Amino acid sequence: MALYTYKTSNPAFSRDVWKGYASTSNKMTVNGIIVKSFFCILLVITTAFITWKLEIIGFNINSIMYGGLIGAIFFSLLTAFIHRLAAILVPLYALSLGFFLGGISIYAESKFKGMPIQAIGVTICTFFFMLFLYKSKIVKVTERFRSVLVVAISIIMTIYALSWALHYFNIETPFTILDNSSYLAIGFNIIASGVAAFTLLLDFDFIERKKNHVPRYMEWVATWGLLVTLVWVYVEALRIMKKIALN
Repeated sequence: MALYTYKTSNPAFSRDVWKGYASTSNKMTVNGIIVKSFFCILLVITTAFITWKLEIIGFNINSIMYGGLIGAIFFSLLTAFIHRLAAILVPLYALSLGFFLGGISIYAESKFKGMPIQAIGVTICTFFFMLFLYKSKIVKVTERFRSVLVVAISIIMTIYALSWALHYFNIETPFTILDNSSYLAIGFNIIASGVAAFTLLLDFDFIERKKNHVPRYMEWVATWGLLVTLVWVYVEALRIMKKIALN
């Protein structure tokens, strides 16, 4: 099967982003992705720390948090369509993401002391556990595995979109129930967090297949894809912990 036909659920690793690069001599490497990932995580930590400092001195961080969210979405979209500029766009995405994550982490800390640190720990453990499962071949990424996971992600994202839209208009449905701390809501978030974790396997497998076959600047796009999945894992961890704490 040709490399450009490989399927994945992460938009950062879609076929359109990666096809047509097999003839380039300066190729993507796993080490390059690791270095860039650590660099971007450092950027996220930096702006998240700045957000915490601003909160401490009494600054209203709501505008920063929502501005960070808008910026992260904006730079993500640009990265998806203009990947040759990923070396600029992905660091900007990471900086914006830090403002947003800093804001929601401050809110979580104010309600449940120590929860953000615990969620970070869960995210880190999840990453290395899934990497272990992938490298040890305990879980193999087959075509059926990809298909099932893609369907699961599509369903979860659809439910989230419906839940947020209905909640905005104050319409009570089984979807809006997922916003509370019921056992149904907790169960849904546990399933969503599991799907998010297994999405890392798709990312690892895709990077493994693409290494030494696409240009080096695509390392930034791969870094962006990993960040997208890790943020999803972190947010789901926060949501589960918050709902369990409220029970």
